[in-house]
Amino acid sequence: MTAGLPDDLPRIRVLVADDQALIRRGMSLMLSVEPDMEVVGQAADGVEAVEMAERLRPDVVMMDLHMPRKGGVAATREITRSLPHTHVLVLTTLDAEETVFEAVRAGAHAYLLKDASEEELLETVRAVHRGESRLTPQIARKVMDQFRRLASSAETAPTGTTVNGTTSSSKSSGPAQAAVTDSVAETLSDKEEKILSLIAEGKSNKQIAAAVFLAEGTVKNYVSRIMDKLHANTRTELAVMSVRQRRGD
Repeated sequence: MTAGLPDDLPRIRVLVADDQALIRRGMSLMLSVEPDMEVVGQAADGVEAVEMAERLRPDVVMMDLHMPRKGGVAATREITRSLPHTHVLVLTTLDAEETVFEAVRAGAHAYLLKDASEEELLETVRAVHRGESRLTPQIARKVMDQFRRLASSAETAPTGTTVNGTTSSSKSSGPAQAAVTDSVAETLSDKEEKILSLIAEGKSNKQIAAAVFLAEGTVKNYVSRIMDKLHANTRTELAVMSVRQRRGD
């Protein structure tokens, strides 16, 4: 639990979306006792999640994926499109690769399984509020494996063929695309390449700092610089960039 904070310090406003009342209420109670967090609403399905997010404008939505009326992926997509300052943290029991991939594509900033520890969940809420993206290591691997397969399929598919909803063309594959990828990779220093690879493994700034023997603040600056160079908006996008650069491995 976080140490006491000044009463006037803005709290992280969280909306909890889960179709199971016991889990929804339990999560809300756990978050509410944190002095830097405030649960502003509870949604029992995806339709409620979207409606309440638009009305309450929370900082973070804790989103289950398997819910009635509207699933968590569709709700995540609607929320991230209409509320750019609201970040979605997926908390679910679903770890199928396609489910993970669809949630990330829908705009989720973090993906945790419900067996995550209380400490990991609370830290992820705070990280998402700071604008960071978090994937647990096992989920990060699934995302990376899925992108590798998509990249491989796109490379071998004839021009005009649809692969998982994406139409291949001469503009997005072949030597020209490889040259673009190589030119992007050349803009990164060895240290930046190392940090990018750790991001792709789902490491947090703190974990990266320990691995490369730098201060956490310095790592944060490196991450910002890498995002600028690769024109990425989130750490998840950086992970995708990393896979694309290494897809010839």
